[in-house]
Amino acid sequence: MATTEHPPPSRLRAWMLEGLSDMGKGIQQAPHAQPEPAHKGQRWYRVMCLTGVDYFSTLGYQPGIAALAAGLLSPVATIVLVIVTLAGALPVYRRVAEESPHGEGSIAMLERLLSFWKGKLFVLTLLGFAATDFLITITLSAADASTHLVENPHLTSTLHDKQMLITLILVALLGAVFLKGFLEAIGVAVALVVVYLGLNVVVVAVGMYHVITAGHLVTDWTSALTTEHGNIFAMIGVSLLVFPKLALGLSGFETGVAVMPHVQGDPGDTEENPQGRIRDTKKLLTAAALIMSVFLIATSFITTVLIPEKEFKSGGQANGRALAYLSHEYLGNAFGTVYDVSTIAILWFAGASAMAGLLNLMPRYLPRYGMAPHWARAVRPMVVVFTLIGFLVTWIFNADVDAQGGAYATGVLVLMSSAAIAVTIAARRAQQRGWAIGFGAVSAVLLYVTVANVIERPDGVKIGACFIAGIILVSLLSRLARAFELRVTHVELDDMAERFIRDMASRKIRFIANEPDQRDKAQYRDKIEQIRNDNDIPGEDFVFAEVTVVDPSEFEAGLTVRGEVLHDRYRVLTLESSSIPNALAALLLHVRDTTRCTPHIYFEWTEGNPFANFLRFFLLGQGEVAPVTREVLREAEPDRARRPRVHTG
Repeated sequence: MATTEHPPPSRLRAWMLEGLSDMGKGIQQAPHAQPEPAHKGQRWYRVMCLTGVDYFSTLGYQPGIAALAAGLLSPVATIVLVIVTLAGALPVYRRVAEESPHGEGSIAMLERLLSFWKGKLFVLTLLGFAATDFLITITLSAADASTHLVENPHLTSTLHDKQMLITLILVALLGAVFLKGFLEAIGVAVALVVVYLGLNVVVVAVGMYHVITAGHLVTDWTSALTTEHGNIFAMIGVSLLVFPKLALGLSGFETGVAVMPHVQGDPGDTEENPQGRIRDTKKLLTAAALIMSVFLIATSFITTVLIPEKEFKSGGQANGRALAYLSHEYLGNAFGTVYDVSTIAILWFAGASAMAGLLNLMPRYLPRYGMAPHWARAVRPMVVVFTLIGFLVTWIFNADVDAQGGAYATGVLVLMSSAAIAVTIAARRAQQRGWAIGFGAVSAVLLYVTVANVIERPDGVKIGACFIAGIILVSLLSRLARAFELRVTHVELDDMAERFIRDMASRKIRFIANEPDQRDKAQYRDKIEQIRNDNDIPGEDFVFAEVTVVDPSEFEAGLTVRGEVLHDRYRVLTLESSSIPNALAALLLHVRDTTRCTPHIYFEWTEGNPFANFLRFFLLGQGEVAPVTREVLREAEPDRARRPRVHTG
């Protein structure tokens, strides 16, 4: 379809819209964006480091959370967490990777179950929780990093009142990395993960050495544990009760799937069948889960045995920094300082996987729904938007880690529960009874954890509801602003339709917009007579154009036009679309561009209130068709001389 000429974009505009979402293939190019080579992806272990900066960084605070929640039972409760991770979350997300290989995750799987507006609103709700999870990951991690920096003994006097400023600077630096480019983000993530895990190996090895050489530590711990809880069954029961408080140790799977489009896969992979990418993403998820499981068990054990209980509490030296405490205590202040710097760096960059997830998810849904501008498909503008929202969230919560914890946990658990439910439904539809039962059990566990978390920390749901309300409001306003935009991506005519157009091109091209009702001979005869009388034109050289609305909630789609001759006399073009005016406008522009003739289309006025008719158009794709068709044409073709003619009688 021909487009109107636009002046060349400015340098800044061209740079901002360069490429259009290298976060995922298959997304349409934005207007004026320069095409770029296909994103080739990275090896799976490099991409694992991108999601790992979020997942592995929880080692900075997870052992302390476990110790506060479970006390001496922390290692046992952590083993329960690991079992849920390896036997529950990991199989769920391996299945999600199979079902949704382009990074949309469980949202895309659930989207396929619902259609029309209820499906769109459901997806927007899940996107709200995803935004809660990912944006709070960015702001909470930056706030946690600034907290570690401010509480450093050497810097406390200098930075004690600068936490808000430091957090904002860290969020801005994260955005700057993504403005520079995605490859730079992966490079930083690989370096941080390698250094951080290497330092943790040293801390764990030294901690285990001290536990083994001081044999009484294990004996004292087991004796105290038996005295407090009696037997193993009581220990498991208590571990299950405190498990929801440890659930942040499950974070990382959703971003692991969200960054899936960056996995290189095999040379023979296609967008329809990326088997190599699916296989390597499963390796990514499995490797990350195994690494994290080993570290979780080891760190919870050494911190519980080696650190006095009082140090875990608020104001204690190990509160929120148990492994850092051990590194200073057993490896000296020099190593401890290096460990602190590494922890601060990975906590700051933990938002990178969340930013990558946002840049993959949002451009795949909102512009396609008509609920974001075209430029929302480009990476850099969205980085700027998410960074500014990060500033706002940081300011609202005063860079307080605890205040954001409930929202973070809620977002993570809702998305994991939706993933478990999605794969349960997928397994049931595939008649895989065993998998369906297993995934159903995982769904029940995650739903229990989610509900328990919401009951204990209801502020998380409130914050998530604000994100959902914001996304829905902005989305609807954006769709209203784009209501008269030409939404048809391409037009295809079958042989009969092409024949009708070629035949009319030698004369004047006249269409009659007709509502497909009975489609009997009398309807077409009366319609032609009415159009002739209303517009005072002779003859019967018309082609009827009939549009059937399929899903009015869809915003963009292709248009297929079929031609047929009814009652041995009347030529009819049948179209299926989400909007009657858009389909007719796209047809007229396509005919104009292929024949180089100006087509005419004839309507009759629609009865009813104009505002009610507009709402019918906005929600149902129908309403007052004639003026809306003309408005769509006017926006699509500013040159009046080249614009198809609309007649209404």
